Amino acid sequence: MTGYGKAVLELPEKKVTIEIRSLNSKTLDLNTRIPSFYREKELEIRNLISEKVQRGKVDFSMLVELNPAARNQNINAELIKSYMAEFKSITPNVTDGELLPVVMRLPDVISYTQDDLGEDEWNQIRATIIDAIDALNQFRLDEGKVLEKYLTLNLNNILELLTQVVPFEKERIEAIKERFNKRLEEVKVDIDQNRFEQELIFYVEKLDITEEKVRLKNHCEYFLKELAGTESNGKKLGFISQEIGREINTLGSKSNHSEMQKIVVQMKDELEKIKEQSLNIL
Repeated sequence: MTGYGKAVLELPEKKVTIEIRSLNSKTLDLNTRIPSFYREKELEIRNLISEKVQRGKVDFSMLVELNPAARNQNINAELIKSYMAEFKSITPNVTDGELLPVVMRLPDVISYTQDDLGEDEWNQIRATIIDAIDALNQFRLDEGKVLEKYLTLNLNNILELLTQVVPFEKERIEAIKERFNKRLEEVKVDIDQNRFEQELIFYVEKLDITEEKVRLKNHCEYFLKELAGTESNGKKLGFISQEIGREINTLGSKSNHSEMQKIVVQMKDELEKIKEQSLNIL
């Protein structure tokens, strides 16, 4: 959701610069900076942005630079006299010529007036705002394409790691059986071999990860399918990544094998990258 858009409008009397920035956010959090002359249009500006920008912390700014010819300058003579008198009461030896440049820089000494906002001018500014919003969305789209490649790589890495689990599954079962036999030899007691086999099967079934592997593979493929879609689905991808995390955690708890646990750690690392970058998706 990070993005930036800018558009500039050159009018005979002024230059209008529109900038719009966005950062990650679960909702649309809009902040506007609009000159007082255009405040009457703030609600319309907000509606324009909310229609085209679905989510994000958005900062909108409008900068207006008036051409000198367009400035109707008014000098507040009474205020200038008041400032001069106050300064002279403090520093009586300072001349008017020395004081005047200082006073002219004080607030409200000079004011500027403009004609009322005309419909034609507003239509041009409105079109410029839309251009800036479109530029923002294009920026986000370009970033999204890069992000899609990154997330696809992470998901494929998880799927590849999942295939690396397979060779250790049989080895893990044999290791469990060998460990049980060794313990029984240590205690030196006679056992019912049939009962032993039943207990071993029961224990192995509790550690079976077939369902977890299938679900993890399905979740990853579902994520990739949604990622390739054209609709806004950032929240859905977040939910899918949570399901992927659950299956990876279950694999880790059932692994009971050092090499499998190493693979699970790598999966978790890839998933954390996915979760972090998924926040940038609308």
